[in-house]
Amino acid sequence: MKVAIYQMDVQAGKPDANRDKVQRWLQEVVEQQRPDVAVLPEMWTTGYALPDIEQLADEENGTTQQFLQALAKEHAVDLVAGSIAVKTDDGVVNRALTISRKGEIIHTYDKIHLVPMLDEPRYLSGGKAKAKTYELQGTTVGSFICYDLRFPEVTRSLAVDGAKVLFAFGEWPAARRDHWDALLRARAIENQCFVIAAGAVGSYKGAAFSGHSTVISPWGNVLALATPDQEETMVTHIDLAEADEFREAVPVLKNRLPDLY
Repeated sequence: MKVAIYQMDVQAGKPDANRDKVQRWLQEVVEQQRPDVAVLPEMWTTGYALPDIEQLADEENGTTQQFLQALAKEHAVDLVAGSIAVKTDDGVVNRALTISRKGEIIHTYDKIHLVPMLDEPRYLSGGKAKAKTYELQGTTVGSFICYDLRFPEVTRSLAVDGAKVLFAFGEWPAARRDHWDALLRARAIENQCFVIAAGAVGSYKGAAFSGHSTVISPWGNVLALATPDQEETMVTHIDLAEADEFREAVPVLKNRLPDLY
C-alpha cells in the first residue's frame, strides 16, 4: 500500500481556503506520486476556531463531504480524509471520513473523547458509537482521532476486530509532542498494527501544533517521520504482510486473557 500524508498548516476559521489547499495538494500528489491512499489531519476545514464552530461546521452530507467525494472520484484515490466539524441533532461533532476512489463514503467515526485542555466539551459533542473497523484496499483498518490516542482501549478493540492498519488524525499540541510520538509507537507495538498518523503544523492563538506525522510498523519501527513545524507531504510504502508475520512470531492478540483483566 502506497500512502501519502498531508501534514497541513490548517488556516483556522477558513474552510474555503483549506478546501482550496487540499484540492491543490491532492492534484499534485496524485500526479507526482500516484498513491493508493491519501490521508488528511484532524479538523482540517476549520481548525480549532471553536468559539465560531457552530457557524463554521458543515451540515450533514454537506459541502466538504461532497467536495471530498468528488475529489476522490476525480483522482481515483482512496481518501482517508481526516476529520471535519459536522452539525448534528446532538450538536457539532468531530467526524472522521473515509471515501473510496469511486466517491463512496465507506466509513465515518465521531470522536468520542473530547479534550478538556482545549475546551472541546464546551463547543463539541462527543460521538455516541465506538470506533469500528472497515475495509480499505482489501485490508481491515480502523481510524481514531487525536485525544483518543490516550485511551488504549480504542485501538485494542480495533485490533481485536482484525485491524492491521490504524489511521490517526491530530492537531496535537507541540507542548506534548513527546507524548504523541511515544503513544503512537506504543499503539503500533501493542496492537501489532501499522500506525499511519496525519498531524498538523502552525498555531492558533499562540498554541503551536506538533507536526511529526508518521508511519510506524507493527514492530515499532518508524518508517517515516515529518518535521515538527513545516507543512509537507510524506509518501511511504507499507508491506501489509508484516502485520501477519509479527502476529505469527509474537502471538500477543491470541494470548490475551480478557476474562482475567
